[in-house]
Amino acid sequence: MAKSIQSLERAAAMLRLLAGGERRLGLSDIASTLDLAKGTAHGILRTLQAEGFVEQDPASGRYQLGAELLRLGNSYLDVHELRARALVWADDLARSSGESVHLGVLHQHGVLIVHHVFRPDDSRQVLEVGAMQPLHSTALGKVLAAFDPVAHSEAVEAVRESFTPRTVTDLAEFESVLDHTRARGWAADVEETWEGVAAVAAPIHDRRRMPVGAVAITGAVERVCSDQEVRSELVAAVRQCARAVSRDLGAGRF
Repeated sequence: MAKSIQSLERAAAMLRLLAGGERRLGLSDIASTLDLAKGTAHGILRTLQAEGFVEQDPASGRYQLGAELLRLGNSYLDVHELRARALVWADDLARSSGESVHLGVLHQHGVLIVHHVFRPDDSRQVLEVGAMQPLHSTALGKVLAAFDPVAHSEAVEAVRESFTPRTVTDLAEFESVLDHTRARGWAADVEETWEGVAAVAAPIHDRRRMPVGAVAITGAVERVCSDQEVRSELVAAVRQCARAVSRDLGAGRF
């Protein structure tokens, strides 16, 4: 049998300790519980902190699990499974709405488009699978930022970047937008990322009720909106699609 790597075993034990104990633990507590020298424990903690797996409270100096672990947990659901579950529903949504449909997931510092259904007409269109969209200005990104703590952290870091005059770049205003998104269950982007383009998106959840992606209708403002507000029938359609995909992933009724 291959020899185990001691440093990895110690790091794994440290993560389990932080996951199963109090919310935050000090260096001395961690070292004594795992029977490690303080210097050794501190070195492992620094490495885990640099990778985002552990966070240190600046006031108390105590350690807790980091947001990167949530990102890894969410990625347990294979993106290909998410895409496979959404295929039929996304096709139906494009057909019923007459607009493009995008399926997006959190990836690094933005939204990765993993599926794109063309607008069902004869116009020239470019496949956007693999493209990245910003978190703080797009409908897909705002939905993920509202329901996923990791996406929220990433969006807050980028919130000062402006794409159009309508992009929200004030942090307090952005947090208000996310509160509104959580309350109503969907997000809109009306010329906040691209001039003349509007979108509406809703979150997709898995069997643990965790947000694993989002689905959006995207099109020209004059078709998607009425008086600069997203048409209510499109909001209802995208939410119905998101609920259907979530049910297929085991989320149950909600």
